[in-house]
Amino acid sequence: MTGTAMRHDRDGAAPAQRFVISFAGFNRPWAVWIAHRLEEHGHRVVLQRWDPQSSPGGLTEALDDLARAGGRILVVLSERYFSAGTHTDEEWNTALRTVTASHPDRFAAVCLTDAPLPSAVAALEKTDLWGLDAYEAEYRVLRRLDLPTDRIGTESGRRGPRFPNDPPEIWGRVPRRNPRFTGRNDVIGRLRDALTEAPPGASTVTLLGLSGVGKTQVATEYAYRFASEYDVVWWVPAEDRPTLRERLADLAPALGLPRGAGSYGEQIRAVLEALRRGSPYHRWLMVFDGCDNPDDLTDLLPSGAGDVIITSRNREWAARHTSLVEVPLYARPESVTFIRRRARRLTGDEADQLAEALEDYPLALDQTAGWLADSPLGVGEYLTLLQHRLDSHEAVTLSDDYPLPFPTALAILLNNVRENFPDALALLRLFVFFAPGRVPLRLLREFPADGVPEHLAGILNDQIRWNAALNKLVQFSVVRLEYSDLSVEEGGGLETVQLHRMVHNIVRENLAEDEADQLSRAVRQVLAAADPGRPTDSRLWPRYAELIPHLDHAGVLTSSNPRIQNFLLHCLRYLILAGEYRTCLRLSEQTDAVWRAMLGDDHDQVRELSYHHGGALRMLGHFRQAEALARNVADRLLAERGDRDLETLRATSTYAGVLLSTAKFDEARQLLEHAFATYRELLGEDDATTLNAQNNVAVALRLLGRYQEAYDTDLDTLRRRERVLRVRHIATLSSGIGCAMGLRLMGRYREALARQEQGLKLHVQVLGANHPQTLRAEHNLGQCLRRTGDIPGAGSRLRSVLERSTRVFGAEFPWTLMVASDYATYLREYGDIEEARRISEEVVRGYQSQLGLAHPYSIGTVGNLALVLRAQGERTEALNLAEQALVGMRGALGDHHPWTLGCALNATGHRNITGRLDAALELSRDTLRAAEQVLGPDHPMALSAQIALAADLRAVREDAEASKHEDAGLKALTRTLGPQHVHTVSARQQTRPYWDFEPQP
Repeated sequence: MTGTAMRHDRDGAAPAQRFVISFAGFNRPWAVWIAHRLEEHGHRVVLQRWDPQSSPGGLTEALDDLARAGGRILVVLSERYFSAGTHTDEEWNTALRTVTASHPDRFAAVCLTDAPLPSAVAALEKTDLWGLDAYEAEYRVLRRLDLPTDRIGTESGRRGPRFPNDPPEIWGRVPRRNPRFTGRNDVIGRLRDALTEAPPGASTVTLLGLSGVGKTQVATEYAYRFASEYDVVWWVPAEDRPTLRERLADLAPALGLPRGAGSYGEQIRAVLEALRRGSPYHRWLMVFDGCDNPDDLTDLLPSGAGDVIITSRNREWAARHTSLVEVPLYARPESVTFIRRRARRLTGDEADQLAEALEDYPLALDQTAGWLADSPLGVGEYLTLLQHRLDSHEAVTLSDDYPLPFPTALAILLNNVRENFPDALALLRLFVFFAPGRVPLRLLREFPADGVPEHLAGILNDQIRWNAALNKLVQFSVVRLEYSDLSVEEGGGLETVQLHRMVHNIVRENLAEDEADQLSRAVRQVLAAADPGRPTDSRLWPRYAELIPHLDHAGVLTSSNPRIQNFLLHCLRYLILAGEYRTCLRLSEQTDAVWRAMLGDDHDQVRELSYHHGGALRMLGHFRQAEALARNVADRLLAERGDRDLETLRATSTYAGVLLSTAKFDEARQLLEHAFATYRELLGEDDATTLNAQNNVAVALRLLGRYQEAYDTDLDTLRRRERVLRVRHIATLSSGIGCAMGLRLMGRYREALARQEQGLKLHVQVLGANHPQTLRAEHNLGQCLRRTGDIPGAGSRLRSVLERSTRVFGAEFPWTLMVASDYATYLREYGDIEEARRISEEVVRGYQSQLGLAHPYSIGTVGNLALVLRAQGERTEALNLAEQALVGMRGALGDHHPWTLGCALNATGHRNITGRLDAALELSRDTLRAAEQVLGPDHPMALSAQIALAADLRAVREDAEASKHEDAGLKALTRTLGPQHVHTVSARQQTRPYWDFEPQP
């Protein structure tokens, strides 16, 4: 609300000033009244509802934003002002001291409470308004703002709001205000807008929502918050027509109408006529609470200049000339704030856990948090208790605001459906064998009528009855329909039916076992019939994503039906390909024991399940479990079928994949090369399985440091996949990353960059920005940018990939550790060295925990940490770590692996800088010879070794030989990378080169 400046030309009038009034929504009447009084004195006023949660910078920034608005800031203080977020008194004190010091004389305050407030409130020099009359309150406001007080009570002729301490002339049994009312400012805002923007005589709004969602609470809060703007506020319980009529007739004497001996009908007609005419009161608010039958109220709705609010679960009000305002479940921040007000002992994380379990359902949150407030039980233990005692009143605490236990409140709603709408109940019972939440409507519409109870079959066969039953469930807010954001022309429209978990649980628990078995079996058949059949086709992944949540609830994981089992295996395959590794692991673990007990360890389905189970374990870093599982399957098949059987080849390839993760590179290569050769012989060289095997051989060669062979193999695989599978297939895209990576590792940086830039575009189009393979492509692009000298571009890419990988998969996820390692080496050279050290130490700890001390990734990242310590001046410790990395890498991979040579290159620098010049020179000569032999004389690592050797020669005064190597190295760098490349420029400036270890996927 913004007031209009009113200039006063009388002598002695204060010059007009601008004020911003900051208030909690709870205290809006006070803010409106103060604004009106200041405007009557000629000042300009802006009202600003206080919401510190909307400022990402916290309290200090939120208060600073008030000051930036200009003018003076008047803060309306109450307990509600300080509970608008979840900030501590200490945070408030810090913010208040900071802001009042930064903006002296800009902040002032009035106070509406005698409760203890943060101590730094003293800086605002508050004046108390609680318990005063209008004259004294206005006097104190003016005095606090240093304004003249000689014209208190002045009126310009326009009618202002009522003084908040003065109730409306008529206040009719409005429920007690809920001191824990939380959030809902958006709902109250929509309600207010709908009432104020309605045409004259039609200000009627229906608050619509599920039982216990807070419709009555919103209406109550609205009545109190805007009470000063009405002369009459009258509350009418409207669950049944007799009570409604009686309560409406009770308004007659309050309005001064003669009660006489007239009938209820005459009294009601007199009340409606008085409201219509606005006589004796023009500004009125009528609230009809709980009217689920519009026919009970339609002929009794008042018209005129006042406002009407109806609360209802029945969507039919939309057709009765009222505006609908949905009251949704709490937003999560509202849930957390509400729970912590109700149960102060709970932390933010515990409140979030409770809100998650109860799906932000206000009634359940109030009663469960109330119980937890007086109990030492942890949230997890309590939720287990609640699950087993859902119908018990002992597991919840009731309040005056919510006097019915939430299971009872929902049961009353469901009893209404059961007694009056049997078709709707039958449909609802079917819904609960899908998961709570969203159910794709297409699954429900295509439901077969065979195999379900007779009554339900009749509904499924009759589209009119089906629609009528669904509409009844929607009408009473039992379920909610959700629509696509697309237009109808683009394929949008109605998409899902949504059922709250509480309703879901109550309906399912009350089903007879035989009916439950029948419905569950039918839902499993429907889910299996919806299987797209091709989990490798990324275009079908959205359809798989719709099905996954329902597997457990429909009993898919425990089904003995082979068709259902195959459907589950397709879903698990999709989850691995889509990067949903945790969900795949959870479902695999739940299914494994059931299938082994049902089918035996050697059954084909159990073996197929083990592939997905092992794949999820490996991708999540559980390498030892994955290796044991894969080896067990491979050994059994090898003993039973020999090494040329297709299933044996698959099992040994899976085992080899785990061996690659545990750094048994050469053993894995042998298994993979055998599988590739045998597949090619049995299936042909262009078969998709053969191409997968060829791809795996390339991975093993790359990890062994045989970069040229790996690239040639990847390139051949890519060309064949482009021809057989097409360019946009996920496997083809993966081969593209392999080729770009190979080019980069061989030092062909510009070619690698061009290929990876195009590859990333395709990945984003096909798989989306946060798919693991897309992140892998973007990570490789970041490394390509760094190698070609685009340092800002590299940093931006690597940081973005790390942030998203951490958010999507977690900091300990193997892929996240890989990206973090590379980002730390970037920061060491071009960013924050302290941050580089922190990340490097976390990466080392992560790899040592997952893979052990002797794994090359643990060893290599220790070498990277040594470079960070050297840059920070800790030379002795850096040397120790570098020597440790060199010895470790030699033991793990031998003297001539590129990673060993890289550790050797770094060790020469550490030896040189700590004065071990002869040892540095000897190691430099050996490293250059080996690098030229293994990688070729023009490879960047070989050229770095040559520049390093020149530095070590110069250190022992062998200047002639040093110059010879330096000149040769510079010429080769200029020829291969260009004169302005960062490596070339560094060599020209005689900056000693180093090598960064890069963990590889």
